[in-house]
Amino acid sequence: MREYATQMEAARKGIATAELKKVAVKERMTVEELMPLVAEGKAVICANRKHACIEPEGIGSMLKTKINVNLGVSRDCKNYDTEMQKVMEAVNMGVHAIMDLSSHGDTIPFRRKLTSECPAMIGTVPVYDSVIHYQRDLADLTARDFMDVVRLHAEDGVDFVTLHCGITRKTIEQIKKHKRKMNIVSRGGSLVFAWMSMTGEENPFYEYYDEILEICREYDVTISLGDACRPGCLADGSDVCQIEELVRLGELTRRAWERDVQVMVEGPGHMPMDQIAANMKLQQTICMGAPFYVLGPIVTDIAPGYDHITSAIGGAIAAQNGAAFLCYVTPAEHLALPNVEDVKQGIIAAKIAAHAADLAKGVRGAREIDDQMAEARRSLDWEAQWECAIDPQTARKIRNDRKPEHDDTCSMCGKFCAVRSMNKALSGAYIDIL
Repeated sequence: MREYATQMEAARKGIATAELKKVAVKERMTVEELMPLVAEGKAVICANRKHACIEPEGIGSMLKTKINVNLGVSRDCKNYDTEMQKVMEAVNMGVHAIMDLSSHGDTIPFRRKLTSECPAMIGTVPVYDSVIHYQRDLADLTARDFMDVVRLHAEDGVDFVTLHCGITRKTIEQIKKHKRKMNIVSRGGSLVFAWMSMTGEENPFYEYYDEILEICREYDVTISLGDACRPGCLADGSDVCQIEELVRLGELTRRAWERDVQVMVEGPGHMPMDQIAANMKLQQTICMGAPFYVLGPIVTDIAPGYDHITSAIGGAIAAQNGAAFLCYVTPAEHLALPNVEDVKQGIIAAKIAAHAADLAKGVRGAREIDDQMAEARRSLDWEAQWECAIDPQTARKIRNDRKPEHDDTCSMCGKFCAVRSMNKALSGAYIDIL
């Protein structure tokens, strides 16, 4: 029998778990450096004890910025084989987490396939699955139904669950009073809001939070405290509803830590660039340094089809200022279920944002690959450049499609290439241009 229930409890007892040791190596930290961060809740290692094939990762603002990919079927797009193809593409591209957001069909086999075969962290949103699992409409579900689905997901090996615990009956009056432009755009948050409105009851994820903590402690499931009131447009950024919920999430964080349960806190969706840094600092203060998990932030509302770019801009700023975990956004955001190519584009944009932030924060080892790329470019070593590239296939294809006359140039500059000219000049060689 284990001497500890969760990674947090182990760290507090001075026990270096196998997962913590692996994460320390990946982060170029010593066990002695990482352990207090996990003990204090400033870093989490999401690793359900039933997810045997997991390759553990650490999430924290002082660690490398991690990336999550949302997948899952819907009533309109219900091919689980396609979703598994997306999973494998994402894992091959180096993402750290997969969230199954399926809202149709028999979700259990797909979820169990993920936790038995996928080495990335697996996350879910149990409130989505409650309607599907019981095949009953929202108003016919009970608080006990919701709790039982949380336990089911924990038993299936899910590493973290998004739970919209911070929205309460008080929020109903706030939403009516403050008249947001976009109301609630969180899918899970809207379902909880609707359930409370129809039943007249309190949010079960808030009312029975202590029971949830017991479930999460038993299986070592990390709670990702969902931001039901995240802004869905720039006009709602940093408003009363968002900040009031964040204050409640800070209190829920404290309660989870008292039970040795690991916590992440989810953050804003749409937000003007000039508000992002302040929001990151506010979360760090209110939630006492718990890792911040952000969707975007999306920095303008007018770019459907390109929201992987608006999200990457906001994600880079957020991570530079303390966010630890970026949820990718694809070109299909606001429009459709992403296809395989959308998933790839979303991952690449998120990886660029995460790496740019790690460079700015001075994360250990982050600059090495950039320095290797600079060396490869200086020496016009194309193969070495592909090895350094985030997306080597695309880089190689662009060059091959527009092949230059001379291998030591590209088809834009030809012999006017500055790198070629400088290499020749510094070596005393003749510089031919024509």
